[in-house]
Amino acid sequence: MEFASADPSAIRSIKQRMLLQSWVRALRGEKLLPLIGDFQTDGVANELADMMAFDLDEDDGTARFLITQEGWRMAAAYGSVQIDPVLERTKRYLDDVVEPERYARILPCYLACLRRKRPVYSISRVLDTDGKDVSYERLLLPFGRDDEVEQIIGSYKAISVRDGSAVMNLRALGQNNSSVRVVSAVIDSPASRVSNRPAENVIVPDKPVRPHFPGFTSLT
Repeated sequence: MEFASADPSAIRSIKQRMLLQSWVRALRGEKLLPLIGDFQTDGVANELADMMAFDLDEDDGTARFLITQEGWRMAAAYGSVQIDPVLERTKRYLDDVVEPERYARILPCYLACLRRKRPVYSISRVLDTDGKDVSYERLLLPFGRDDEVEQIIGSYKAISVRDGSAVMNLRALGQNNSSVRVVSAVIDSPASRVSNRPAENVIVPDKPVRPHFPGFTSLT
């Protein structure tokens, strides 16, 4: 799958542009990647329900995405709200909670974020349970040290094409196999022209700080 270069104007959602701004503000000096501990979500607290966080893991040379935090709507979409106790929800990978066919469709976005070390934005067209068009918009933000991606934070929005309203039933969309990718982009100039208009030397701790975002369910 080819990913085109794009600037922040490609991102439709104002809230997702704000998240990109927060990612840019967390960058230090000439570093390619910000530390996740420097990422602040002020002003977008209501977006946390539609966000997930992942640690990068490797299994015999294959990248896997360990779910570490998830907003309540994403938890419902992936069924984890019915898993109890909390200890049973640890060590859950994205490929564990997404059916293989769908995982094959979304994996290129995560690998592009990992390899390009830049934010990745995609839009897919899917049909809801009533057969209406929905625009599913995904923004992936990479974090790490020494120019190696260690974590990814994702923001996911489902918007009705007909009236622009938010679609809340993400579980139904995830079970739909009608997805068609219409935008695949790497935001490779995020420091410039980030707009909210519609459509050095740093001491680094030995262990990265993992922030807990209010509204997220922590899985570690």
